[in-house]
Amino acid sequence: MKFPSKSIASGHMAMLMFSLLVSGSFVLGSIIANLISPDLVTFLRFLIAFIAIAILILYQSKFCFLKYLSIGRSLILGALISIYFITMFEGLKTASSTSMAVVFTLTPLLAGFFDLIFSNRVMSKKVWITVVVAAIGALWIIFDGNIQNFINFKVGYGEKLFFIGCICHALYAALIPKFNNGEPAIIQTFGTLISGIIILGLFSNKEIIYHSWIDFPVIVLLTILYLAIFATAASFFLIQYSAVRLSSIKVMAYTYAVPIWVVLLQIIFLQQLPNTITFVGAFVILVSLLILLFNDEG
Repeated sequence: MKFPSKSIASGHMAMLMFSLLVSGSFVLGSIIANLISPDLVTFLRFLIAFIAIAILILYQSKFCFLKYLSIGRSLILGALISIYFITMFEGLKTASSTSMAVVFTLTPLLAGFFDLIFSNRVMSKKVWITVVVAAIGALWIIFDGNIQNFINFKVGYGEKLFFIGCICHALYAALIPKFNNGEPAIIQTFGTLISGIIILGLFSNKEIIYHSWIDFPVIVLLTILYLAIFATAASFFLIQYSAVRLSSIKVMAYTYAVPIWVVLLQIIFLQQLPNTITFVGAFVILVSLLILLFNDEG
């Protein structure tokens, strides 16, 4: 078996950590979804993450790399990831964290198509077949293992809305390497975050200004801190670090691990056991992830 280079291996490790951090956002997000608006929680997580990243850049003396950032490209990335997070929290109001995490696993297939459009990377038939099989496993869970539900497209509002966000997330991943002008991942993350803050500030300014800031329950505050530090700042850095080392479809393939983590977290912390249909679909997704993990392509 051919072992990957250190650069590629580090990209895989970064995405494995990414999948764990993101899974926590689905579980915690389902708890606070009806306690705070999607726009406000996204604005706050971006703002806190921006402060954390700015301090880190200052500590590493990397502000000189800001000259490489393109305002237009940063705004596009910021808009795409903002839509993703807003649709995620809006969707969690009516959908379970497990079903939302499963919808998220459709992003590798979407990322593969965007890769064909925006880059010269060509993936093997083996990788494409694996991604499609994983997508079938995801659809099995989304449509509750019922072919009639698939034919009638019987799927919840939250899942439909979040799918739009996943399209934006896949496009975001595909555009990261294309939009990179040689700046470090942390600088590109900085540009994306500040763009997201500006966009959300413009479109949700009334909600931000007039919200009662002292009425947040403790669980909301703790969740926002987790989302900002771990599921935003850290995950942004991890995905942008990996996107210049791995193909978009391989980066997004790690979303297959998210529903597995979500199921485990729900069992451990919420004592919620998934049904048989979820177990079957999750097994298919897990096998697909392992095939891609041990595939010798980047």
